[in-house]
Amino acid sequence: MKKVLATLALASMFISCTQEEEKKQPNVLVIYADDLGYGDVSAYGQGTLNTPNIDALAANGVRFTNAYATSATCSPSRYALLTGQYPWKNERAKILAGDAPMLIDSASYTMADMFKSQGYQTSVVGKWHLGLGNGSINWNEDISVTPNDIGFDYSYIMAATNDRTPTVFVDNRRVDNLSADDSLFVSYKENFEGEPTAISNPELMTKMKWHHGHNQSVHNGVPRIGYMKGGKSALWVDEDMADHFLDIAKGQIDKSTESEKPFFMYYALHEPHVPRVPHQRFVGKSGLGPRGDAILEADWCVGEIMKHLESKGLLENTLVVFSSDNGPVLNDGYFDEAVEKLGDHTPAGVLRGGKYSLFEAGTKIPLIVSWKGKVKPSVSDAMVCQLDLASSFATLIGAKSDFEDSKNFIDTFLGESEVGRENLVLEATGRLSYRKGDLAYIPRYKGNAVNKQVNIEVGVSEDEQLYDIKNDPGQQNDIFKKQADTGNSLKEEFEKATEGFFKPMQTDVVLH
Repeated sequence: MKKVLATLALASMFISCTQEEEKKQPNVLVIYADDLGYGDVSAYGQGTLNTPNIDALAANGVRFTNAYATSATCSPSRYALLTGQYPWKNERAKILAGDAPMLIDSASYTMADMFKSQGYQTSVVGKWHLGLGNGSINWNEDISVTPNDIGFDYSYIMAATNDRTPTVFVDNRRVDNLSADDSLFVSYKENFEGEPTAISNPELMTKMKWHHGHNQSVHNGVPRIGYMKGGKSALWVDEDMADHFLDIAKGQIDKSTESEKPFFMYYALHEPHVPRVPHQRFVGKSGLGPRGDAILEADWCVGEIMKHLESKGLLENTLVVFSSDNGPVLNDGYFDEAVEKLGDHTPAGVLRGGKYSLFEAGTKIPLIVSWKGKVKPSVSDAMVCQLDLASSFATLIGAKSDFEDSKNFIDTFLGESEVGRENLVLEATGRLSYRKGDLAYIPRYKGNAVNKQVNIEVGVSEDEQLYDIKNDPGQQNDIFKKQADTGNSLKEEFEKATEGFFKPMQTDVVLH
């Protein structure tokens, strides 16, 4: 009898453990690169740069060939990723200044809120660029509105961007390492009396010179956008930034392991956004100048975070998404030889345009989903968008999916389905375009066809445009006049989807 009871007890324990294992929520890690093009990842077979660690994710996961950010610039794409709402529905969702207030309403339901509701430890590490505070920031006190107010338990971020002042990190609500006797002051209106700038003191630009727009305060030998005074103890060293963020990210993973809670981490890389000042380990390694070296540094970060997950025994229970916020740009404000040393590398692959553009290279980005033992290696041509990660994750973990424009494609993201979006509205510097199936429709807009500062075609024309992006991925053949019925049908769908938001022939463009 004792043996029978013991056997039953063991069986009960086994069933209980099995059920507990089945209920265990997966960790979710989103790795988000900055200005990384479709052709910058060698797994896509477009450029000449080699990215072995990102390729390893692709080799063991689903590589999407038809994936999009919502926007051709940073802040709007990040807004959509975290809120599940089209950014063009929020008039403030444009490239933000370094002292801009928080773009996401603290009352809104975000991806971080969603994970937190299911008992996850949530964190953001790296580039933010979604604003801080509520209008006026005193950088020497607690910051009133931070990522901690929209669902993140922990945040360690740039105060602005790597090319904007202040060049400091914010640890939750405080500027990290700021000395009480050396206050930090920031202005985007006028310089502080007696403070040098790239214009007044060009000799300070020992590491990089400005090409356009980046000619105000100089820190670490690099000119920036915006003015800054004081806070010397808190200022970052660009070359150490990748290592620093990586260490913070690893530490948060360790804390989650210790607490036995699942984690959601938004690990936002700053590479290859300007200024490109990678660690000395990577300088000269790509042969493409600082931009290529910065991509190698980003690839290394991906490899290191994956090694850390493996060392903690977490790979089998961690879903990893790798992507980028928008398409590539070479000269984005600095003389850094990105153009001169490009060689045969094609950051956008065969795609037309780039960052700031309505053409494909503005928003079509690398997107890879990897989950050891759960996702089979494959390549998917399904049209997917970062906008849909929020609802898809909600389905994955059994949370409320209260996201306005996000759709659930979790089976597609996990490689179990080829069903993707039927249509998608995309945005570039305030202008909108439309994708449906294999067709790309661009309305008429006034303005210059080429942004001469960055030398990128922005997709502007006073004629409506229609492209078959499956058979003409480089968008060289406008078929609107040849297929006017199809073009007008897409135009009607687009105008209905964007009613109240679309401004035909608008000319406003926001850069930096």
